[in-house]
Amino acid sequence: MTITGLDLEDPAWSGLCGGYRIPYDPRPALRTLELGGDTERAWKELWQELYHQGDVGEASYAAVPHLVRIHEARDFPEEHTYSLVATIEDARQQGTNPQVPANLQYVYQAALRRLLEIGLRELASAEEPLLVSSIIAVLATTKGQLALARFAARFDESERTEILRDAGRE
Repeated sequence: MTITGLDLEDPAWSGLCGGYRIPYDPRPALRTLELGGDTERAWKELWQELYHQGDVGEASYAAVPHLVRIHEARDFPEEHTYSLVATIEDARQQGTNPQVPANLQYVYQAALRRLLEIGLRELASAEEPLLVSSIIAVLATTKGQLALARFAARFDESERTEILRDAGRE
């Protein structure tokens, strides 16, 4: 099942705000991820512009279906997709960010459900700790387990172990 979002040719993109709450058009970076090129630079830009210190915007929400669509078309799991989508969804649920625009509600939620399905499949063979943690963050956030999602997304295994030890749980 392919998720489609706001058409990449739609001029509405230029008026959407990112994490800095100023207009940001993620289409060039999304196209780089889709077509190849400097994907490291594209991911860096998307992280920087779609999420900023807990803030996201309409461009962040509009990018999610395309991130999931691009991820699904690849033949390998990408940690950045999981971690950025989980971070955007976590920020959305904090209540200090704008809501998903009505015209994007359905496709945004469908993209989250699809990434959950993909994540369940890819988790079975995932070995890289950051990929495993990022997939778990998506699974947890889409199931409403926000603290678990944050724990998976924000801390590595040694940090989680230390937190549990300090809490007397390890």
